[in-house]
Amino acid sequence: MPEGDTIFRTAEKLRQALQGKRVVSARPDQLKRLAGASVSDVQPVGKHLMIRFDNGLTLHTHMRIRGVWQVYPRGQKPGRPDWQLKAILETDEMVAACFAAPLVELIRDESSHVGHLGPDILGDDWDVASVVQRARSFGPAAIGEVMLDQRVTAGIGNVYRCEALWQRKVNPWKPADQLTDEELASLFEVARLAMRANLGGNLRRRFPGYGGGAVHARGGRPCPRCGTLIKVRALGEHARLAYWCPACQG
Repeated sequence: MPEGDTIFRTAEKLRQALQGKRVVSARPDQLKRLAGASVSDVQPVGKHLMIRFDNGLTLHTHMRIRGVWQVYPRGQKPGRPDWQLKAILETDEMVAACFAAPLVELIRDESSHVGHLGPDILGDDWDVASVVQRARSFGPAAIGEVMLDQRVTAGIGNVYRCEALWQRKVNPWKPADQLTDEELASLFEVARLAMRANLGGNLRRRFPGYGGGAVHARGGRPCPRCGTLIKVRALGEHARLAYWCPACQG
């Protein structure tokens, strides 16, 4: 599933192509009301993407696992088959096409759709103290679950969860209420730092101090810190795979 850094980069790409431009054509039928409107803003909200128009409407998309936005000059063939197409916006010069996203909807009141989310971890006004307070409301829940709950802070996904926990030597199953405020803050700050470092054009994620990642998707391979084999096991209600070092992280 695309994480906050991916959605941030996608928003920037769409902003450059669409902001201030008039939409001359929009498909499918549910988006026809966008024809003639101009794009006023494009903003990421955690893992959600909002394309706002000057007629008061917002195109809300969520990529989940397979969704993607592509931008290309008008008249060029898209890089995905038509049967995957979920939304297409055309200006005089450019096309923005959304493929395979399970959530594509026109809305007016954004707060009713994303108001439950915690602060965007990549936002300039992100405040770690408020995030720690939100995490505290989950009591003894496993910290690995708490970090992925978008009500705590929006945008963290499994990659950054696993890498932050490894970097701070915290077991994914450790109850959140057994961590100090400083330890909780450090976990979220490490994730934010790594995500902000990956906002450039390079699609291959890099992590400060240890390259392409220490544990995520490395089950059965040696930990780069101690050499113990990385373990992998499903964690939480949604059974997301947690990768961790049993020696470094207990």
